[in-house]
Parts: sequence; structure tokens; C-alpha cells
Amino acid sequence: MLGLNALAKRIFGSSNDRYVRSLSSIVRKINDLEPSFEALTDEQLKAKTEEFRQRVAGGETLDALLPEAFATVREASKRVLGMRHFDVQLIGGIVLHRGEIAEMRTGEGKTLVATLATYLNAIEGKGVHVVTVNDYLARRDSGWMGKIHNFLGLSVGVIVPNIDEATRRAAYGADITYGTNNEFGFDYLRDNMKYSRESMVQRPFNFAIVDEVDSILVDEARTPLIISGPTEDKTDLYVAVDAVVKVLPKEAYEVDEKQKSITLTEDGTEAAERALEAAGLLVGENLYDFENTQVVHHLNQALKANIIFRRDTDYIVKGDKVVIIDEFTGRMMDGRRWSDGLHQAVEAKEGVEIQPENQTLASITFQNYFRMYPKLGGMTGTAATEAAEFYDIYKLNTVEIPTNVPVKRIDVDDEFYKNAQDKYGAIVKAIREASLKGQPVLVGTVSIEKSEMLSEYLTKEGVEHNVLNARFHEQEAHIVAQAGRLGAVTIATNMAGRGTDIQLGGNVEFRVDDELKTMPEGPDKEQEVERIRQEIAAEREAVKAAGGLFVLGTERHESRRIDNQLRGRSGRQGDPGFSRFYLSLDDDLLRIFGQQSMLNRMMQSGLEEGEAIVHPWISKAIETAQKKVEARNYDVRKQLLQYDDVMNDQRKVVYEQRADVMDSDTLGDVVADMRSETANDLVALHCPAGSYPEQWNVEALRADLARLFALDLPIEEWIGEQAVDQEIFIERIEAAAKDALEAKTANIPAETWTQIEKSFLLQAIDHHWKEHLATLDALRAVIHLRAYAQKQPINEYKQEAFALFERMLVNIREEVTRMLSHAQFEMAPPPLPRTPPEFLTTHIDPFTGENDSLAADPDQLAETAGAVGRNQPCPCGSGKKYKHCHGAKD
Repeated sequence: MLGLNALAKRIFGSSNDRYVRSLSSIVRKINDLEPSFEALTDEQLKAKTEEFRQRVAGGETLDALLPEAFATVREASKRVLGMRHFDVQLIGGIVLHRGEIAEMRTGEGKTLVATLATYLNAIEGKGVHVVTVNDYLARRDSGWMGKIHNFLGLSVGVIVPNIDEATRRAAYGADITYGTNNEFGFDYLRDNMKYSRESMVQRPFNFAIVDEVDSILVDEARTPLIISGPTEDKTDLYVAVDAVVKVLPKEAYEVDEKQKSITLTEDGTEAAERALEAAGLLVGENLYDFENTQVVHHLNQALKANIIFRRDTDYIVKGDKVVIIDEFTGRMMDGRRWSDGLHQAVEAKEGVEIQPENQTLASITFQNYFRMYPKLGGMTGTAATEAAEFYDIYKLNTVEIPTNVPVKRIDVDDEFYKNAQDKYGAIVKAIREASLKGQPVLVGTVSIEKSEMLSEYLTKEGVEHNVLNARFHEQEAHIVAQAGRLGAVTIATNMAGRGTDIQLGGNVEFRVDDELKTMPEGPDKEQEVERIRQEIAAEREAVKAAGGLFVLGTERHESRRIDNQLRGRSGRQGDPGFSRFYLSLDDDLLRIFGQQSMLNRMMQSGLEEGEAIVHPWISKAIETAQKKVEARNYDVRKQLLQYDDVMNDQRKVVYEQRADVMDSDTLGDVVADMRSETANDLVALHCPAGSYPEQWNVEALRADLARLFALDLPIEEWIGEQAVDQEIFIERIEAAAKDALEAKTANIPAETWTQIEKSFLLQAIDHHWKEHLATLDALRAVIHLRAYAQKQPINEYKQEAFALFERMLVNIREEVTRMLSHAQFEMAPPPLPRTPPEFLTTHIDPFTGENDSLAADPDQLAETAGAVGRNQPCPCGSGKKYKHCHGAKD
């Protein structure tokens, strides 16, 4: 019997269905305009853009323009690309324009859908960003879809790694800018490290469309973007802390090997305090005072290095270097280093040369970056399972768009085997059988290692196949494009963000590019192109007869979305298709999160070697395990965001202050306020309110006035005067400081002096913000210990971060006052730094653990080779120096 909700859904449709139906009236308006737009000449169609701009300037809204703007784009697409937007694509365009997520199945033409919303929103002239998952897609889409926009008079730019500042600024100045999530985020951080508005590349945020929105805003959002630079040498600190840890008794700490964590006991804390005090590293008596945050961080890392990390298991010592060993493959990972000072702690433990660590100069999470856009839209084939997170974090609604043609793909229940050996035997057999009858097979694996292992199995069996590993996107697009050919076998690690449809029989454009690239244009080439078209058409029918594309999953991924992305590659635009997943008890997902008792009972029910179980219970158990992992990953992202939200509020204040400094015509009042506050603080410290003059600490006040103001004032004479008080002291200090500064700067032109003040202010802000970030990193690493005192770590972090931020502001005021007071000025002012120092960009891929912040296209590596120093990290993201990686042949 149907429940009330199910009955209501059947009669009225779901809320999603009703919303999609409500958009059909707008689609009808666009369709009604088609005949009149078809009658326009090219020039008349192009003139529509200027007409729309004038109407927007006159007060007309974008919503009012939507039907005509969409009709314009559809007509331009027909003329330029020979592609006409389907009605469901128009619905997708409306959803994107409204700042929502359009969930559209693979093969429904999301790339083309984006042109509708980008064109409409670009009319205002404020800029539109289209965000892709890799630079190959950014280049491809900007060139491909850019033809429509260029035809209609809009400019298109593309942001990829390793382009110069002028090119980058011009790309952001375009009406529509394509680029990767990493590059957009890093440019924001880099802009807020610059010393003049002119050198910044980004405009104020307006509207962004995120392609593969689940991959970028959910998966990638598990790790922040970080810009880092080298720090001062702390070798002595590492060695000293290491010596302290080595003398601590075993009872001083508790070890959790599963979590790879270590905590000091109460007695251990006291022992550590005594040892650190003896080494001169402790400020005060309490280890957990503010002043000791950095020392506590290094102490924890030294404990990990000495107690948890084992030589020849976690790392080896090779020559004078500590080299990490990959825990999964057992391979040496030369060039890779642990972060947060852990690698240096291991180097100190082993007594080898300690390499300098990198310090965070700026960082931001994708959540906080993309929430800065006033309007944000997204598109993907799989968003429904994360709809709640999209709304909670980004306030984005998810709308499921129906397919243009009903899906004919057959999705069958999973096959479950006793062990991995039986499973792989069945997989190889299924692939061979499908390939022999001409059915193309797309095999999905969860890791590169599993892809390589399966490839070895297939090679032994003599089955021809291609392996994709998500590194060289452009090469792989060509392989993916032909994965639907007769009998083709393709192994892929992750099908999200490939951006290329698998067309049954093959892809005409890619085959022409592969086979006829060097052939000159002319009748002969046209004849060859026609031959390829006919071959593909015949092959398409043969593949359809064989059952269409067979998607074979070698195990379930930890996220249901990834499985759905893989399945969605089959059955595009009404094609036949088939999908099945093969599982075993050895699979990571089942081993760690599965309902072991139920599965073990099934295994003990007399299952023969090589025999499979197919049962709905298994599918239910798998889905439950996946939901557990999804919930855990959501908690990780939520916690990351909670902590970054604290820093984000501070980041906004600092970046706004920097912008105000850069935009100011004069900074005299700001600098005067800083002097006044500093003077107030000094007098309050050394001459407390309510105390008598004989109780004041005159010597300390004199020393601080010399240190911060470069002043030697007759304080004793002032105290000897009648009716002297703190206010008079402050006024006299301020007046003396002002007179001294004016005397030094009398011959400097006002404009030059403003530039000098800007330079000092920005340098002080940047220096103390950098130190503040390092302290917050260290604080965050140890704040979880407060939970043992029945306190909420996040609340403790908020309170301490706020106190540290206030202290940072005081330090900035004192630094600016000190530098301006002590500096000696000449007529030639110090040049204003135009670019920040050299730094590293890092974004760790949540699945591979690799730094994916740099491009890895072979063509691009060749292009950028000349721009990369031989001792700099290789742009491929391997972690090795360029001379030891792609520069080895140079």
C-alpha cells in the first residue's frame, strides 16, 4: 500500500517536477521567438547584444530579457556550431541563471547549456566566471563555446597556470572568463598580497557557473588552497625540542596507533614543562599559555616523529635525506615532504640536515571562496545525493532536469564474490566476452594501483585495452572519445570531469583530428572526413546491436555520486547501455564500513570458489556503508569550514584594510591614530590609572619610548610638575612624536610620503598576518586537547583566535610607529614592491594526496619549460624539482 507522500507524488509529481514544469512557459516564449530570430541576418543577430546592453542600462532586468537573450544564443549556436539547444537545455540555462544547480545526465550537453546563462549575465558588463575542474577543459570550452560569444560581440578569456600577469589581467577583464577552481582561488589570494591596485588581476565578483559542481564544491572542498613561502631557519628549535622528547619516559604520553596520534599525560606535561624550561624554550610556567603555542606545536610533531613514525616503515634515511615510504605501495616518494614541521621533526630525530619548512602566507577554503560570489550556479550529472550539503553550505537549490530522450540503460544488481581473486577472474571473463561480441566496455576502478593490476590481468589474457589515470587530460579526452567503438576496452580511475562524451561507434571530430591532422584542407580531406562519418555511422549500429556501452565497476566507491557518474557514461541520448558492479569482501569500503556480520553469514552459507551472490540485501548494505562514509566526509568538510570561518572573518578585515590603504590618497590620519593608540598603550602599561607618580615604572617607559618612538623625553621633569596626569603624558608624547616625524619629512613631497607610508603599512600588515596564520595553524593542531577538559574545541579556538587577532592589530600599530620613527629618509623614496615574493601554491587532491594546483598537460609542460627554474618544483605536480622530473632531458 502506498504511503500518503508516495500517493501525493504519484498524483501531483514531486516538488522538483512541479518546479521544472513551471519553467515550461518561459521555454515556450523562447521557442515562439525562434522563427523571427531565424529570419535575422548575422549582423542583425550580433546587434542584439548592444540592444540588450542599452535596455539593461535603461533599467530593464535580466529576467525580462531572458527569452530574447536565450533565443539569440540558440540561433548563434545553430549558425556557428551547428548545435541547437534542446528544450531541456533551455530549462538548465534558466536554472543556472537563477543561481541554482542543474543536475543533468551525462551526454545532455551541459557545456552548451552554460552559454545561455553566461551570455545573459555578461550583458551587464560585470564579468562572468565559468569554473572547470582542469585546465584542458578551461582551454577547450573557452575556444569551443567562445565561438558563440565572440560571434555575438562578447570577449572571452581563459585562466590557466603559468600565464603572465598581463595576460591574466586581460582574461579577467573579458566579459566571460573560463578557468580552473584552483587558479581562480589562488589569484584571489595573490591579489591580496600585492602592493598596488594596478597590479591586481581580478575584478569584483559577480556571477560564476561551476562545472562539475559536486566535484569542486564537495570533493575538492575537503582541502584548502594554500600559498606558502620559506620561513626563517628554525634548525636549533627542532634539535632542542627533539632532545626534550628523547628524555621523556614512556609513561609521559599515550599513543593511539589507529589514529596515529599521541597525547601527553598530566605527569608528561609537567615533565615536558621542566625540560623545556631548562632548555630556555618555555615562556612563563605553563606549557599551554598563548606565548608557547608554537613550542607546543613543535613538541607534538617531535613526539609523533619519535614515537609513532618508524624508520624503514614510514620512511627511510637515504644519504642525508629522510624519504617518505608510501603506506599503500611501499614505494619511496622522493621529493614529497610531510607538512606542518613534521618532516623537519623526523630529520631532527635522525640527525640529518634539516630543510627549511614553508610557512602559510595565505589560505582559503573553496567554500569561503565561492560564497563571495553574489550569484553562483552549478551543473553536474550527480548532485542529488549532496543536495542537503549544497543548501546548508552554499544556499544552492538542486534541480533535477529531465533527459532529452528517455534513458534505456539497464542497471543490474551487484555481483558479490568471496575474495578479490574470484572477483577479478569474473571481471576479466565478463570483459573478454563483451569485447568479443563487439560491445565496448568502460571499466571503473577506485585507484590507479587497481587500474594497473587489472591491466596486468587483461594483458595476460590477451585483451587489448587503454588505461586512463587522470593526469594528461588532453590525451585522455581522445581515448575517452573513442571508448564507444566496437569491442573497445577502457579502464578509468575517475570519470568525473572528463568533459568528453562517449559516443557509440566513435567521435567524428576526434578521429578527424587524430587521423587527418596533417592533411591540407581541400576536396581530398572532405572525402576522407565523409568516409570517417560513414564508418562511424555503421559502427554505431553494430555497437547498438551488441547492447551499447557496458559500464563495469570493479568496486563501489566511497561516494554514491562517483558510482553514478561512472554509470551515467552509458545510455546517453537514448542509446542502449548496461551497467554492473563487481564486489568482494576484500574491497576497502566493505572491509572498513560494511555490515560484516551479514556479509560473513552469506559467505559461510556454502559459497563455492568463483561463485557469485546477487541479492538486493547486498546493494542495501553497500548503500548504508556509502552513506556512512558520505556523512563522515561531510563532517570533515563541515569542521574544516567551521575553523576556516573564524579565519575568514579575520581574513576579510585584513584584506579590506589592505585595500583601504592602497586606495587612500593620504594616510596621515591612519598613521597618527596608530601613534596615539601606541602612546595610550604605553602609558596605560607603565603608568596605570589610579596609581601615584612615584609608583610609575619610569625606566621601562623611557626604554619603550626609545624603542618605538626614537624619543628621549624629560619624563622626570614632567612628573615633578604639579597636576601632571596620564592624559598630559599622552598628549606630550604624541606631540613630540609628530614634531620629530615632520622634521624628518619636511623636504619629502606629499605624494612620495604617502607612497612611503603605504609601503610601511602594507609590509607591517603582511608580516604580522603571516605570523598570525602560523600561530593559528599551530593552535588548531592542539586545540582538540581542550575536549579532555570538557570544553568545545571550536569555541575555544574562536576565543583564542580573537584574542590573537587583537594582539596582532596592536603589533601592527607598534611596528608601523617604530619603523616610521626610526627610518631615515632621503629624497629618493624606496621603490614600492610590485609583486609578492616567490611562493608555492598547494591544493592537495583529496583522493590521491597529490598537489594538483599545477597543470599536468604534456603540451603545457613543454610550453612552460622555459619559465620554470631547474630547482623549482616541476609543474606536473610530482613534488620533484623540475631538473629531476620533466626537465631531466634538458
